Amino acid sequence: MAVKVFADAAQALSGLLEDGMTIMSGGFGLCGVPNTLIRAIHDSGVTGLTIISNNAGTDGQGLGLLLESRQVKRMVSSYVGENKTFMRQYLAGELEIEFNPQGTLAERIRAGGAGIPAFFTRTGVGTLIAEGKEERAFDGARTIMETGLVADLAVVHAWRGDTEGNLVYRMTARNFNPPMATAARVTVAEVEELVQPGEIDADHIVTPGIFVKRLIALPPCEKPIEQRTTRPRPQAGA
Repeated sequence: MAVKVFADAAQALSGLLEDGMTIMSGGFGLCGVPNTLIRAIHDSGVTGLTIISNNAGTDGQGLGLLLESRQVKRMVSSYVGENKTFMRQYLAGELEIEFNPQGTLAERIRAGGAGIPAFFTRTGVGTLIAEGKEERAFDGARTIMETGLVADLAVVHAWRGDTEGNLVYRMTARNFNPPMATAARVTVAEVEELVQPGEIDADHIVTPGIFVKRLIALPPCEKPIEQRTTRPRPQAGA
């Protein structure tokens, strides 16, 4: 049986990266983002990338690193409003973007992982999203056709994983990571806690190890916060 656990991100991605490839990157905002794997992609120097991700990270964090180094040619995304670098490159015509309604993007990824080449949805009918897409009516409702998405590589972040590649996600990190893990030719995972087979309750496994080809265990690391929102503490005795 092939060894799935690698010493670090660079080794886990060795032989998988090439110019012009399509990469799915999990996460929502900065939660559940495979930051260590993204940094290794950045350090590899590959260019001309198409990135499929709900959002584009922030300046200096997550996919923002790849945008700052101009390694990304095209983004397939839903929400990108937190990244000034993205905005500048897009408005200057230096970055291609395919905007998707968030639910449509999630379903396109899920469909790709399930082997479904296309589906019809009411979302986007009559808007710019529908331009150039096939339209049909079902039960009297107009719908447009969206295609499934498949990538050359998916990089995902999980809370726990075992050495066979079975993954468990925690809270908001269980967002785009699970469907992306199924929708790429090769999936590489980073996990906060690596355990042995059998230590994860089978009922808790979200991504079966059959989908994960390689993984790394993360050292303790700081988790960045996209927008810190606080409120004043109440006065003592109030």
